[in-house]
Amino acid sequence: MKLLAFDTSTDILSVAVTDGDRVWTHTGPGAAQASSTLVPAVMDLLAQAGLTLGGLHALVFGRGPGSFTGLRTACSVAQGLALGAGIQVLPVDTLLAVAEEARLQHPAPAGALQLTALLDARMDEMYVQRFAFDGVDWSSTAACVLTRPEDLVPGPAGSWLAGNVFGVYTDRLPPGAAAFRQVPALPTATALLRLAPGLLAAGHGVDAAQALPLYVRDKVALTTEERARVKAGAAPATPS
Repeated sequence: MKLLAFDTSTDILSVAVTDGDRVWTHTGPGAAQASSTLVPAVMDLLAQAGLTLGGLHALVFGRGPGSFTGLRTACSVAQGLALGAGIQVLPVDTLLAVAEEARLQHPAPAGALQLTALLDARMDEMYVQRFAFDGVDWSSTAACVLTRPEDLVPGPAGSWLAGNVFGVYTDRLPPGAAAFRQVPALPTATALLRLAPGLLAAGHGVDAAQALPLYVRDKVALTTEERARVKAGAAPATPS
């Protein structure tokens, strides 16, 4: 398949293009900074691959949750490029991409895997979602939620924790989390490419106008009073 994928949901911009077995990749500053670099990076990779937007089977993007600015950038670029080229769009959950990246970087001996994906949501919270891998496909075993590090429920015994929270919230995770395998992982564009064929075959591709971000949180900043409480050592205020 000929596919373009990108993710701007974290501080790392990840872009990849595939044509059969060949893959071209780019990484750079993500989130808000991706707004000025994403399109040039896409065009450069397509040129390297000798592909055009109209010749792609689909455009794949990380739909969230993640950085608000990053998600808006990814969604608007995906819609604009796909609409102009007349191709379908595949929005993929970023926490699923985290799970897939962790699986590839640290293969489970038996193939099957239970995993809880974690992404730093800032404001003293994390995005959390559980997945199961049966050796072929992923399935979600719980909906994505927003939680404080102290309130994490790691999952069944023997499952993994994967994401970008360990250097930020290690000391705040519940004591039981130390017994789980902790795997650093980000939602990469290459993970999106690996997930795309199965998701497209299952009918998850959409028209450009239907490609929407997944926010989970609807509040992007603490109030002055909430920041003062956090600074004073009070329990973090829960965003509305």
